[in-house]
Amino acid sequence: MLTIASLKPRGIPLTGSQAYARAASAELAVAARLPDAAKLPAAAAPRVASPEPGKDKAMSDKAETAVLAGGCFWIMQQLLRDRDGVISTRVGWTGGENDNPTEENNCGHAEAVEVTFDPERISYRDLLEFFFQIHRADLGEGLVGSGYRSEIFCTSEEQRKVAKETIRDVDASGHWPGQVVTKIGEAGRFWEAEAEDQDYFQRYPDGCAPPFPRHSAEAANR
Repeated sequence: MLTIASLKPRGIPLTGSQAYARAASAELAVAARLPDAAKLPAAAAPRVASPEPGKDKAMSDKAETAVLAGGCFWIMQQLLRDRDGVISTRVGWTGGENDNPTEENNCGHAEAVEVTFDPERISYRDLLEFFFQIHRADLGEGLVGSGYRSEIFCTSEEQRKVAKETIRDVDASGHWPGQVVTKIGEAGRFWEAEAEDQDYFQRYPDGCAPPFPRHSAEAANR
């Protein structure tokens, strides 16, 4: 597994639009390479995050919670869920002002993943190191938007300390072209997203339809 200390600079910084496009493509490519799971039937939104399928949950009784925001929560959930030591995940909104946020009405909220993990199998530091490798933590809200911002919502002072240390080390590694802009906030109420948003890539391994029609190669060459 890669560690922050082993990461090297990635070359010439990209323009904002190029960086965002490459980051989105990279995240989707990683998600696409993950093992396909059987499509799950739609179900009512769970009030408590359900265990990840196919994992041994006979773990420590000292489970902890991490709340991480780093772009589209569909992709982030799929990438985080299979880490050894992750017990369960759910997606939702947090860090904003209004109650019951939605995609259309989420004043100040970020799309986030709530991760329940066993600290005896994966440390909070290890979880954060992986988090910083799977999203562009150097792209600010002005480029990606407030809802897709990079932010760590801490549940304790110890988590805040680890988050600050990890950000410092990521910057020192030169892993991303720019300086890390990830915010560190206090974990507040986590508003669980509707059932259709939970486990999205487990139910739809091929992802969502493109936002515009794709033309054939022949049409493109006319």
